Amino acid sequence: RATSSSPIIRAAGCEKHWARYRATALPRRTQNPNFPTMAPSNFYQSFGVLPQTLQMKIQFYNTLSNRIDEFKSLESGKVKMYSCGPTVYDYAHIGNFRSFLFGDLLRRFLELAGYDVTHVMNITDVGHMTDDANADGAGEDKMNVAIKKMKETKKSGRVADGQIDDPNDPYQIAQYFTDAFLEDARQLGYKVAFEFPQHVPKATDHIKNMQTMILELLDRGHAYIADDGVVYFSVESFEDYGQLSGNSLTELKSGAGGRVHEGDQMTKQHPADFLLWKPDRHHIMKWDSPWGVGYPGWHIECSVMARALLGGDRIDIHTGGEDLIFPHHECEIAQSRGASGESHFANFWIHARFLFVEGEKMSKSKGSFYTLRDVMSGNFKDREHGDLMWGRSVDPAVIRYELIKAHYRSKLNFTSKGIVDSATAVRRLQEFRRMLETQTGGESVDVDLAHPVLNEFASALADDLNISAALAVVHPWISSKPNDAREALGVFKQINSVLAVAPIHEGLNFKPTQNEERSLLDQVRAWCKQIDEARAAKDYSTADTIRQKCLDAGYEVRTTKEGTVIQKELV
Repeated sequence: RATSSSPIIRAAGCEKHWARYRATALPRRTQNPNFPTMAPSNFYQSFGVLPQTLQMKIQFYNTLSNRIDEFKSLESGKVKMYSCGPTVYDYAHIGNFRSFLFGDLLRRFLELAGYDVTHVMNITDVGHMTDDANADGAGEDKMNVAIKKMKETKKSGRVADGQIDDPNDPYQIAQYFTDAFLEDARQLGYKVAFEFPQHVPKATDHIKNMQTMILELLDRGHAYIADDGVVYFSVESFEDYGQLSGNSLTELKSGAGGRVHEGDQMTKQHPADFLLWKPDRHHIMKWDSPWGVGYPGWHIECSVMARALLGGDRIDIHTGGEDLIFPHHECEIAQSRGASGESHFANFWIHARFLFVEGEKMSKSKGSFYTLRDVMSGNFKDREHGDLMWGRSVDPAVIRYELIKAHYRSKLNFTSKGIVDSATAVRRLQEFRRMLETQTGGESVDVDLAHPVLNEFASALADDLNISAALAVVHPWISSKPNDAREALGVFKQINSVLAVAPIHEGLNFKPTQNEERSLLDQVRAWCKQIDEARAAKDYSTADTIRQKCLDAGYEVRTTKEGTVIQKELV
């Protein structure tokens, strides 16, 4: 509550001004029962203070420092943020989307706090090897794995004609899975997916930039060309290598046995040196370079694309899953700082923990490895009912809520019960939104972070993105009856700009790709009109029959004073 002792008033140094405002203006606004609990924007602005500057400090856990640090952007009011994106050799799974949506939640919160966020996420379509736990990238290129799988998939008829003309073409396969990822990500309201291609670059579009950075590393003595022509980064040339992950060069050297092919190890100056460019005319994807026809290492792409799209060698935040801390992010830091000479690459490294399924790691052998499409179609096990398949479609808003509702630094356990609980929560949020829009005709009052509910919500997220505490603000609030529905709708819109579940695509240019779904909705709406006509004629048998059609189509049906209304079932 905005009283003379509240942090928001003290932060502005406006205690006396606030007391004067209440003494003179409040008597004229006694018709607004909410006024004593809120400090309006024009109060702050009359003293030249913007509400966003009044917030408590923002702090996040920084993997680089191994502690919670206060967040301050490099440039006032602006944030440069990079997230590691998918390798497009298959459909993205729910563990991937846990990490992606954590980054989306972080971005949306910073925007709520008043920052102008430039968010970049890459598409990896070359150079990511199957043994990605190895800094040197051993194994097989994942695009080659995708070709083998696509041949089988196309042969079985699971890929529609015209989508993949040549299953041997890695570019066609990469484009197919890029399109699939963007479609899935947009279903979940992932903002940066709506900014393709401006903020979602492909690695294969930046090969020349990669070669430029490799030349810089060679010139600065951070890279060398081995006897077999491979270009490696020299970890011994970068004294801070291991700072992010806690690894030491001694540990990496002693643990080198068996990590990569012995022949490759013999050409390296240190076992932990990692690949920047490999000459290989037989590789599935290859380009000309000063070191011969070949392909880039996996790590170099992110350093290059962050520089190219975020306009420099320093950024504010880098996000990803905890599995990327080493080797990928450790190598990114070495490359970027080695090429630029800067003291930092990203000021904050923020990582989301793993997603588990029913208390265990996702496993294909155990049948618990789920893509987003699996979950949306109900193709996952219901442990609550004897491991039977769920069998019912799940609304994207429910999946989004399920994947963001746990703190990013805790392991998220995906369960069938969790889906039910998330559906209940999303339904309450959506119904509250509908109630407010019905009462107000959709008109809302502009509010800012000075509003007590919004301030408490934002304050929770400012404390290391504490989503549990933020939701603990929202749910009790929507259980109460608001005094001013227009003001409450304004608050809810701001909250939903972060949660993005009620509705999921608010403010985004989302166009459903399924014409059948749009046609079905039109049909169900027509049925609603027929139900009303049948009830008006007291033909209740016909009304019940048509109502059942709506239920069978996956819609809930309610009778209101205004007539029959429908809502798509969430689960």
